[in-house]
Amino acid sequence: MRGTIRPLALRYAARPSQWRCTARWQSSQASSTRKWSTPLAKSLAEAITTTGPIPVAAYMRQCLTNPHGGYYTSRGQETSSDPFGKHGDFITSPEISQIFGELIGLWTFAEWRAQKITSKVHLIELGPGRGTLMDDMLRTLRNFKPFMGSLDRIWLVEASANLRETQRRLLCGEHAHLETCEEGFKSRCKYAPDIEIVWVEDMKFVPQDTEAAPFIIAHEFFDALPIHIFQSVVPRSNETTPSITTSATAVSDPAKQTKKTKPNEWREMLVNPVSPYDAILNARAEKAGPAPDFELIVSPAPTPHSQLLPRLSERYQKILSITGANIEISPESQALVADFARRIGGANQGSDKKQPAGAALILDYGPSATVPTNSLRGIRSHKPISPFAMAGQVDISADVDFLGLAHSALDASPGVEVHGPVEQALFLSAMGIKERADMLIAKAGADDEVKRRIETSWKRLVDRGPDGMGKTYKAMAILPYFAERELRRPVGFGGDISV
Repeated sequence: MRGTIRPLALRYAARPSQWRCTARWQSSQASSTRKWSTPLAKSLAEAITTTGPIPVAAYMRQCLTNPHGGYYTSRGQETSSDPFGKHGDFITSPEISQIFGELIGLWTFAEWRAQKITSKVHLIELGPGRGTLMDDMLRTLRNFKPFMGSLDRIWLVEASANLRETQRRLLCGEHAHLETCEEGFKSRCKYAPDIEIVWVEDMKFVPQDTEAAPFIIAHEFFDALPIHIFQSVVPRSNETTPSITTSATAVSDPAKQTKKTKPNEWREMLVNPVSPYDAILNARAEKAGPAPDFELIVSPAPTPHSQLLPRLSERYQKILSITGANIEISPESQALVADFARRIGGANQGSDKKQPAGAALILDYGPSATVPTNSLRGIRSHKPISPFAMAGQVDISADVDFLGLAHSALDASPGVEVHGPVEQALFLSAMGIKERADMLIAKAGADDEVKRRIETSWKRLVDRGPDGMGKTYKAMAILPYFAERELRRPVGFGGDISV
């Protein structure tokens, strides 16, 4: 489970013009001689010095996926390390217990069976990590011969070359070869050699096959997608407007002039290098970890993002009147889930899809119904750290806006419905996690250590306490919608497995 940190102090970017000139001159002189925590931090600071502060989304994108020092794209190039597991930076549910992946495989089969799908099936996972989740899913699904007979291709959306190799070894075998293909790379599944596994760097490279039913799994994927942060502020420039005077009237007493307060505006939070002076103070004050190289400032004027994104939903407008309120919006997340919806249910206009089919299962952490705020976090070696420290060597994430995702899916396609989000504890319990754990414990025989590991791992996944994952993590499903059929609740979301 990824850690959290306290909200960072913010700075307002408006300064007297002579201060700004001095600060920019000093920063341009210092950026080349100052000691930065990572090479990526240095290159980002130099770029910002030239072009100005950047949105949080741009900062996250560079830190996570920059080909020269990004967290996911460069990790493991010089060593065999990866971000996952006990020796990495964080641990995910599939790494904690094999039962997690088995139940996701069972959910996929149950949904395929409930929809009575007769077409071919594409299984798609975004951000497969080490491949553990897909491996546990396939090991479970191979027991259902009809489903495996309909499975035409497996797609893995992975930007890291190092992780692709790790996934290839686990899912295809140590001696399997990774071949180049039109979409990216491919190999053969060890559980079913006639099924191809294809790796692509982005979901846009997965063809929208209208003849196939897509089953899409996104586990802890959306939390790593870039976010924009906005703050509600009272405009500082021209905050009041004096009454108009004309040449025919005497100039009024300034004390009697009427003042009209401007309404609040959304201003974008931008990333800027910490000043050299503040960097020295931070280095002396920081005792828990490395001092941040960057900080958040409030844009002194509206930006294109602040003028567009918060206006896309009434949810944001209701918060605007609260001065100092922060909201987080991920347009990439909204666009991606809209793509899921169109693949499953067809587009609003001009869709070639014969009828809705398939499913998307999203498992991640974030609030069920509220707008995420102050959730940007960094984690390294299982400990919280500033997301603005050690750029490229820290995992950066933010809460997922589940309600925003649901709205985006429903707006994108008339052929889908959304179920959830529900707490992970409820979802996994409904899928039979305790019963499966009891089976594995029974198979362990007299090995008390194996029994203990099984017991503690499955309980951690459903524990609703502060140290567990059962309450913080949520599950949400996007399924086909048929106006002429009775509403069906899927298994895990209040429904039962059809017999």
